[in-house]
Amino acid sequence: MEIKDPSAFAAMQRAFAERDRSQDGRFVVAVTSTGIYCRPSCPARRPLPQNTLFYADEAGAEAAGFRPCKRCKPDEAARDGQAVMAAIAAIRAAPTPPTLEQLGALTGYSPTHFQRVFKRLTGMSPASYTRALRDARAREALSGSGSVTAAIYDAGFEAPSRFYDGMKGRLGMTPSAWVKGGAGVTIRWAVVETTLAPMLVAATDKGVCRLSFNEGEEDLRAIFPAAELVEGGEDFAALLAQVAAAVESPGSGGEIPLDVKGTAFQEAVWRELRKIPPGETRSYAEIAAAAGNPRAVRAAGGANGANNVAVLIPCHRVVRSDGSTGGYAYGTAIKEALLAREGVR
Repeated sequence: MEIKDPSAFAAMQRAFAERDRSQDGRFVVAVTSTGIYCRPSCPARRPLPQNTLFYADEAGAEAAGFRPCKRCKPDEAARDGQAVMAAIAAIRAAPTPPTLEQLGALTGYSPTHFQRVFKRLTGMSPASYTRALRDARAREALSGSGSVTAAIYDAGFEAPSRFYDGMKGRLGMTPSAWVKGGAGVTIRWAVVETTLAPMLVAATDKGVCRLSFNEGEEDLRAIFPAAELVEGGEDFAALLAQVAAAVESPGSGGEIPLDVKGTAFQEAVWRELRKIPPGETRSYAEIAAAAGNPRAVRAAGGANGANNVAVLIPCHRVVRSDGSTGGYAYGTAIKEALLAREGVR
């Protein structure tokens, strides 16, 4: 399928111009003057922009009559993608995590080469992917009302000790507390006036877990119904001042710790949001492509809306493909004001 969305097209043009290797396997570039198609990182001399078309995959380019470039061999990218998908299926189905050697044997790659391919296409190593999958399964299992121990084993951990060692910091609470909906977790909070609107800031010991406008304790309790909510005192004042400064001067505050959790795709979207420089915007299509799935535009919008930490995860910098502001959880007036502070019209 040819990519015609203006924002996605612009993002792909930029990646092709920069020879962005991280985009290999996510789309291909067809050159109308030569009849070939290439990977984004192809080392060949760049054609004129008007002579380029973008396709979601190799099959789309070949169906349109283009042949693979002999320098960058984009048809091998399709094989890489199939190998990674086969490995992911094996990791998901295996009762115990497969070794890198086993994944290499499964896909026909050497272990070291497969690790490079897997990381390039997914943004993480097979081992990191396995841990993330196991963590997600544990969070899902622990959100039920069953046995903590059963959830630990069902998620793929070899023993409870492995779970406690690996998960406690990522969950931000003990497993038993997670089962009970966050009971026992302390969240400090405060509402402070800003030039935009009253701002709610809430944080666990790990970092900011909620930043919103025109909300108060009742709204916070609706999100964290079983946590212990404590109004922040002097020990909270320093963090509160940092966050308020970041809101008044968008682009600062990158060092403020966050405590946010979502699906793997949501967290990938949030990482990409934090990479958008102040004064710039991206479309939902561009964010979806940057997060690793150009087709998941609607899901990128959902991840944007699921952001619990406004401004510090700058979802206000995402606009529609036509350049219009689009929606915002706290009203378009606040979104437009944030963008105006950054010099975006």
